[in-house]
Amino acid sequence: MTAAPETRDLANRLLLYEAGAGKTSEPAESATLRVYEKLRQDLGEFAGVAAFQSLASRALALARTEAPSLSAARVAADGSLQGLGELEKQLDIDKDRAGEGGIILIARLLGLLLIFLGESLTLRLLRAKWPEAALNDRNFENGRKA
Repeated sequence: MTAAPETRDLANRLLLYEAGAGKTSEPAESATLRVYEKLRQDLGEFAGVAAFQSLASRALALARTEAPSLSAARVAADGSLQGLGELEKQLDIDKDRAGEGGIILIARLLGLLLIFLGESLTLRLLRAKWPEAALNDRNFENGRKA
């Protein structure tokens, strides 16, 4: 079973937004890690570190079924994502594969948030973190099934 197209689209838009925002003088960090860390910070405050760690671990397990290249990634006890940066460096030659794994991981995490928090609260959380990104309720109309 793959992530819903609407969820993948939303994940892709968040990653594209972060990729554009990441073009600064700061050290390069992947858009996937930036999106993940923003979600971790907000959800860790909202639901607690253990809850986020559990949710992220499940999202990673689901994502691995679609992107085996994520096998080196791990969710630490504090909820941080480890091993993804090294994986992306190894896959630098194949950026499409690295990018696809990131989309799948974030889509799976968003899909679980939709299940547990609901559409309204999930979108509110995303809009608060990415107020200038194009996020609208139409992302999940017609056929949003987890």
